[in-house]
Amino acid sequence: MKIHFIGIGGIGISALAQYYLKKGHKISGSDLASSETTKSLENLGANVLIGHHKSSNLPKDTDEVIFSPAVKENNPELKYGKKKGIPTLSYPQALGELTKKYYTIAVSGTHGKSTTTALIGILLTNAGLDPTVIVGTKVKEFNNSNCRVGKSKYLVIEADEWQASFLNYWPKIIVLTNIEKEHLDYYKDLNHIIRTFKEYLLHLPQNGIIIANKDDKNIYRIVKNLKNNYPIHINWYFLKQAEAEIIKKYIIIPGQHNIYNALAVLQISRELKISDKIFYKTISDYTGAWRRFEIVQKQPLTIISDYGHHPTEIRATISGAREKYGKRKIWVIFQPHQRQRTYFLFNQFVKAFDEADELILSEIYDVAGREKLDISRKISSIDLVRSIQNRGKTVHFVKNFNNIPRFIKSRVKPGDVVLLMGAGDIYKISGKLVQ
Repeated sequence: MKIHFIGIGGIGISALAQYYLKKGHKISGSDLASSETTKSLENLGANVLIGHHKSSNLPKDTDEVIFSPAVKENNPELKYGKKKGIPTLSYPQALGELTKKYYTIAVSGTHGKSTTTALIGILLTNAGLDPTVIVGTKVKEFNNSNCRVGKSKYLVIEADEWQASFLNYWPKIIVLTNIEKEHLDYYKDLNHIIRTFKEYLLHLPQNGIIIANKDDKNIYRIVKNLKNNYPIHINWYFLKQAEAEIIKKYIIIPGQHNIYNALAVLQISRELKISDKIFYKTISDYTGAWRRFEIVQKQPLTIISDYGHHPTEIRATISGAREKYGKRKIWVIFQPHQRQRTYFLFNQFVKAFDEADELILSEIYDVAGREKLDISRKISSIDLVRSIQNRGKTVHFVKNFNNIPRFIKSRVKPGDVVLLMGAGDIYKISGKLVQ
C-alpha cells in the first residue's frame, strides 16, 4: 500500500510512518522543514519532500493520506487528496484504527505520558512480550526511535488529549497519570477537560482496566463515579503504597513525579503477570528518553535537556534536579511554549522556578497555527521576567535564545548544573553549551 503523510516530521505521526515502513508499505511524506526526524525516515526508505505547497507532492496511485492534526484544511496536498477521493485520516484517526487491531495499552494524562509509555514498552520487551510501541519521544532502548514494531498482540501508545485526540482510540487498558489545566487553546476550562476524559474512559470495553493515580483529585473523582455506573476493573496507585519506598531504591531518573510514573508501570506489570524482578530491573536500567531529563553532559558543567513546558512539569523537574544535585548551583534556561499557554497559566509560571538559583528566559516560542492574535499582543517573556523578579529571584532576559551560550559562558562555573527546558527548539543550543 502507498501511504502519504502530511507533516511527517511530527513526533507522533513520524512514529506511525515508521510503523508502516517496517510493515513493508511504500511511504512518502512532506513537512515544512527538514529535521533529524525527516532525515531518519529517509534513511529508512521514505520519500520525504520539504514544503506542503504542491498537490503534486502526492505520488500517483496513493492509497491513503494521513495528516498531522496541525495541518490546516486548506493544505494543497490534503485538498488534492480529498478531491481525488483518496481516503484521508488524521494521525489520531489512523492510530485509532490500529488500536482496534491490537490489545492496546494507552497512557494518558497531562504529564508523564512519554516516560510512562516508554517504561511500559521496555518492560513488555524485557518480559518477552514483543510489543509494538508508539511514543512521543525517542527512546534509546528502541534504537533511539519513537517507534518499536513487535510481533505480538500488544500495542502501547501515548494517548494525547490535545484536540481530544484520544477519543479516536479504543484501548483495553488506560493508564491515567494526572489531570489539570492544559491545552487551553482547545479546551474552554478544566471542566471541559474532565468531561472529555470521562468520554474517553467510556471507550474501554466492559471489564476493561484503568490504572489510575489515586492521589490526583480530578482522576479520583472521575474514576470513582465511573465505577459506580460502568463494569470496569480499577487498579489504583498512590505515593504512600509500600512499593513506592522500594522503587526509590531502584529508580535512576529523579523526582517524585517519576516515582508516580514507575508506580503506574508496576500496576501494568502485575496486571500482565510480569514478575516484580523484571519490573525492578527495568526501572533500575532506565536512564531517561530524549528531552526527558536527558543528561547531555556531566562535566565540567552538567547540562540537562528537558521537554517540560507546563508549570507543574517545570516545578517537578527542577525539584528532581535539586534532589539529585543537592547544593550545586542550578541554572534554568527556559523558552516558554505558546503565548496562549503563557497567558492562561501566567501566575503558575511565575511560581514554578522557585527552586532554581538563577533563571534565563528567552522569548516565547510561537506555535504556528495555534496563536490567537489578541493574546499574542498581550504577553511576552518580559512580563514573566518582571513578575518573577518581584518574588526576589534572579532572572535574565535573553530575547534570542541563540545568544544564550555567549551570555552564560562567563557566568557559569565548573560544577554548575544547566537545565534547558521547553517544548520548542531550545534544545538546539545544548551543543553550543557543550562546546
